[in-house]
Amino acid sequence: MTKYIFVTGGVVSSLGKGIVSASIGRILKNKDINVSIMKLDPYLNVDPGTMSPFQHGEVFVTADGSETDLDLGHYERFIDEELNKFSSFTAGAIYREIIENERLGKYLGGTIQTIPHVTDLIKDKIFKASEETNAEVMIVEVGGTVGDIEGQPFIEAIRQIRSEFGQENTLFMHLTLLPKLGATGEVKTKPTQHSVNALRAMGIQPDFLVCRSDEEFDNGIKSKLSLHCDVKLQRIFSLETLDTIYAVPITLESQEMGDKISEFLNLKKNKSDLELWKKMVSVIRNDKKNLNIGIIGKYTSLEDSYLSVKEALLHAAVNQELDLNIDWISSDEINDEDLGKVLGRLSGIVIPGGFGPRGIDGMVKCANYARTKNIPYLGLCLGMQIMVIEYSRNVLNLHDANSSEFDQDSKNHVIDFLPGQMKLKETGASMRLGNYPCIIDKKSKVFSCYNNKEIVERHRHRYEVNNEYRSELEKRGLS
Repeated sequence: MTKYIFVTGGVVSSLGKGIVSASIGRILKNKDINVSIMKLDPYLNVDPGTMSPFQHGEVFVTADGSETDLDLGHYERFIDEELNKFSSFTAGAIYREIIENERLGKYLGGTIQTIPHVTDLIKDKIFKASEETNAEVMIVEVGGTVGDIEGQPFIEAIRQIRSEFGQENTLFMHLTLLPKLGATGEVKTKPTQHSVNALRAMGIQPDFLVCRSDEEFDNGIKSKLSLHCDVKLQRIFSLETLDTIYAVPITLESQEMGDKISEFLNLKKNKSDLELWKKMVSVIRNDKKNLNIGIIGKYTSLEDSYLSVKEALLHAAVNQELDLNIDWISSDEINDEDLGKVLGRLSGIVIPGGFGPRGIDGMVKCANYARTKNIPYLGLCLGMQIMVIEYSRNVLNLHDANSSEFDQDSKNHVIDFLPGQMKLKETGASMRLGNYPCIIDKKSKVFSCYNNKEIVERHRHRYEVNNEYRSELEKRGLS
């Protein structure tokens, strides 16, 4: 049967539960254990698809077209497995399904309550994800911070799973913060003690503690935590702030996390060989030739808005043994006077996805500069649409060329709605989403990258190039 590792967080948010969960997955996969990871988010949105990037960061799209939390991107990159619609769900999705079932009479007139109805559905979602992936170990990250009122049904659900399946099949891992007082230089354990007490009050005794800190702490701190939190000394892990997230599996495995998890859950005793992973981290850390790439977007004040783009650039730079430097440029702040100064120092430009008319003029100027100055340009979603708009205006001389998203009055909508999208009233989960095939022209630059005529990439968009202008664009050299 599947065994479960539940990862919770305490003291403060944004401690890195997603990275820790992904790192556990990497360690176990290197022990030849079939793992999968899922995310439970206690917020009331049905999914992150309509949430502001400034509040929540990017929306990660799975191959099957689900709009999910950005942590799923970390999971996929660390364990090198495709996840799916069963790998992420929110409190909003749970409550919506319950209310829909009640309206359909599926509860036969019964009183709908948090226990058992909400908690049972949460458990069903976890079990379904395990069945779909056929995982030996399912790592379940519980979003939010212990003590959050919206997270209580999720904590209760995983408590019930421990009760049903026993300690030999379930492991509770709690991630906390050990702050250091600047005045005294003292590392404080009290916030962690209180966080564990809050978790205990909800019926869960952590089996493992992972303690974040700015620097590695000594066994004296671990002994104190062991005494007050009732966690065995050897199951308390130090996780200091690192220069790259990809060093987290190495740091945890240096403390024998993989073997200790295997012992606790009675898993395979294989050695976790992270040598290739260590070589990758070594390349990231080594001095290399600089590569300056500009990401020009609408949400650049929060880098997590473009997390997958940033990580993809890093992976490409590591592959070529280059030291990536990303220049985050707000398209709102682009003007003609500074264009050469801002873009001239770049080796390449990336314009990623976005929605709405804000900052579009700045992006068009950047696309024109890149084309006329022969700077490599990668347009993703909106960025590709911007490239077509710029080319249409300045090469096809369609001076009012635009997207129907930005200017309804333009006579030349070179970018327009996908078929069937114009009449949609709901914005959630209604775009073209997930894997979609594409036939590449052998004469195009893209073909030289893929060296394949038919490719599949993930999509998330409501607009596309208007086919009425396609032949003219191709005739004038856009390929």
